[in-house]
Amino acid sequence: MSESASPNGISQIRVDYLAQTRRKRMYGGILLLLFVALMVGGFDLADQRNAGGFWDGLHRVFDFPAEVLSEAAEKLALLPGHLIHFAPALLETVNIAGAATLAGALIAIVLSLLSTRGLARWPRLIPVFRRVMDIMRAVPEIVIALVLIFVLGGGPVPAMIAIAFHTAGALGKLFSEVNENADLKPVEGLASVGASWSQRMVLGVIPQVSPNYLSYALLRFEINIRASAILGFVGAGGIGYELKNAMSWGQGKYDEAAAIFTLLFLTIVAVDQASSALRHKLTEGRAQ
Repeated sequence: MSESASPNGISQIRVDYLAQTRRKRMYGGILLLLFVALMVGGFDLADQRNAGGFWDGLHRVFDFPAEVLSEAAEKLALLPGHLIHFAPALLETVNIAGAATLAGALIAIVLSLLSTRGLARWPRLIPVFRRVMDIMRAVPEIVIALVLIFVLGGGPVPAMIAIAFHTAGALGKLFSEVNENADLKPVEGLASVGASWSQRMVLGVIPQVSPNYLSYALLRFEINIRASAILGFVGAGGIGYELKNAMSWGQGKYDEAAAIFTLLFLTIVAVDQASSALRHKLTEGRAQ
């Protein structure tokens, strides 16, 4: 019997394993304490620099929603008319999100293929394309939109460009991870018959990864609807702009704000259900 298989060897292994487990738990506990301390310290600092104390105003957190709901209840008969009135603005928001998602996804496909090992057209430039996607993901949509509004003026175009820019970086990262799992045999076969790089990608890679591409793009479309609504607050058009106006007027317009919230909620739920069903169908088809 070998030394490691002897009773003393097994006991030593058990002791070492328990000691390693205790060390991991101790390190985990220390990290948790540090995290809690940082969170408490950060919250306390933010509360001190805030115009009003968090705890002092906590009891009023539901005052504004209560005002909106009470006024909407009083003018409930006007709700259908408001829904019809704001439907074009909602359609503009959905169009912004759809166009931005499509443009961003197309850019992301190119960037992901150029930044995937084994598929890249210029392997030495892979780090460059990856850093480009990092930058595109790091810059928030609202910052890009504010710059573009200053240059181009208000409207849906700056919002679409801003969301597409950020979407390209986010989807490019996801698409590149999908590309790494693609089978390279079709690509090698196409290369052996003299196919160009674009032909190898379109015929050898895209058919394999397109279900995953579409699934991630649909998920991003849901996110972009919310982003386009938020950008409306900075003058980028859409239903967010109407919501900003309704809330700026204050009492007397809260019924319109409630109608806009209702439209946004119903739209996001509908898109979420439709995209989830389509993603599930794509997953089932891929599994079969």
